[in-house]
Amino acid sequence: MRKLPIWKHLLYQLALLALALFVLVPVWGVVYLAFDGGLSGRPTSFRLWPEVFSFEVFIRMWVKPAQSLSFLSLLGNSLTVAGGAAVASVLLGASMAYAFARFRFPGRQTGLFALLAGALLPPVALMTPLYILLTALKIRTTLFGLMIVYAAFAMPFCIWNMRAAFQSVPRELEESAFLDGANNWIAYWRITLPLALPSIVVAALIAFLLGYTEFAMGWLFVEQSRNVTLAMALTGLLSPDNINASWPSLAALAIMMSLPVVVIFLVVQRSLLSGLLGSAAEE
Repeated sequence: MRKLPIWKHLLYQLALLALALFVLVPVWGVVYLAFDGGLSGRPTSFRLWPEVFSFEVFIRMWVKPAQSLSFLSLLGNSLTVAGGAAVASVLLGASMAYAFARFRFPGRQTGLFALLAGALLPPVALMTPLYILLTALKIRTTLFGLMIVYAAFAMPFCIWNMRAAFQSVPRELEESAFLDGANNWIAYWRITLPLALPSIVVAALIAFLLGYTEFAMGWLFVEQSRNVTLAMALTGLLSPDNINASWPSLAALAIMMSLPVVVIFLVVQRSLLSGLLGSAAEE
């Protein structure tokens, strides 16, 4: 392996340092805002350390970030909606992805193209049909209805991702199971699904993040304050009518909202890395 000249090595290190600062400086800006108890309005300058270090903002956001809900209530709503959307996207999309990966049937290519087109459509294009459908079913203003909305947007991506994972599993493994007397369901459940599990975890995580962080569609389908999610409460802090509206409150709630996602990443990081490395190996 050829050794790099010193000037090239320094140049690479400076480039990596600049990239790290580009990512970390905004993150630190949010952190110091959240702990700055002496700031009540808009920040006018960037500081490396809070002027008045305090946990008061976090306590206030824990007790009542929204007008009538605590942080735990908002977190429960977000986890219910996002988790339900992820589970529904994976459970309903896995069988369809397996069919697209293993079987040949009329309309297969058309169906794949339709799923791809659905994934590329902007969310606003489907708001009106979903609004009419959920209103007719009388579940538009419920968390279950919002869960269906997020699952509908996440499912095309999940199906394409899981289809690629199923295709990466050698067909010979299933054929060996068929020789031992297994049917399609047993081969799918006992062989293909466990081997494709890392990529399925990735698809579920993406679907979860979509439902956990989305707020624009939520305001259209949620009318009662008890169904507000964390993402919606976070955007509500930007309203001047909110008594908790301030930049430190916004930063503190953003940090508190990100902590459950960090925990989930730590729990599934092994499967996540396996799925990403497996996709890279396939390419």
